[in-house]
Amino acid sequence: MHDSGSESSNLSAVERAAALMEQADALIVAAGAGMGVDSGLPDFRGKEGFWRAYPALREARLDFYSVASPAAFHSLPERAWGFYGHRLALYRKTVPHHGFEFLKRWGSQIFHGLSVFTSNVDGQFQKAGFDQSRIHECHGSIHHLQCLEPCHQGIWSADGFQPDVDEQTCRLLNPTPFCPHCGGLARPNVLMFGDGGWVDRRSAAQG
Repeated sequence: MHDSGSESSNLSAVERAAALMEQADALIVAAGAGMGVDSGLPDFRGKEGFWRAYPALREARLDFYSVASPAAFHSLPERAWGFYGHRLALYRKTVPHHGFEFLKRWGSQIFHGLSVFTSNVDGQFQKAGFDQSRIHECHGSIHHLQCLEPCHQGIWSADGFQPDVDEQTCRLLNPTPFCPHCGGLARPNVLMFGDGGWVDRRSAAQG
């Protein structure tokens, strides 16, 4: 049965949103994991969603909270980097969906433009051509590295690291990245669970 009342209500909500945007001097886009789904990126919703994306971790009975932690890098760095290395390679080859272009177009029509506040670490807004100076990544970026310890507060690009991951076992096959200062293990510059060692200088500077 067609619900014309519901359709009318939805339409008026869209119209109200459009009217508010027309009056706005600036636009702030707040984006989470759902933003990348239409680009084909997994959102790790619940254990089952996570294990569908990483079946090798299902066999090991490791959930997202367990592997996305500094402890995982200390206990088995090849597996931790297998997970993050696979994500890094995936984000590098992913093409942002058309929704990013729609947002850029809206932002270009507003006097003070558009800024982005995102908990995503995938770098898709930068890849879609958004102004980097107007993007705040509150959980950091997988495209940057830091020392696991950390021995210092430096952050550097992950561009030189090309992960070779065995997807059947979720293990990194090539050497792990290392800290240029102490020679110890490097990790992604992203905020993980139970993370007391995240270097937040880059994210703080974006704010």
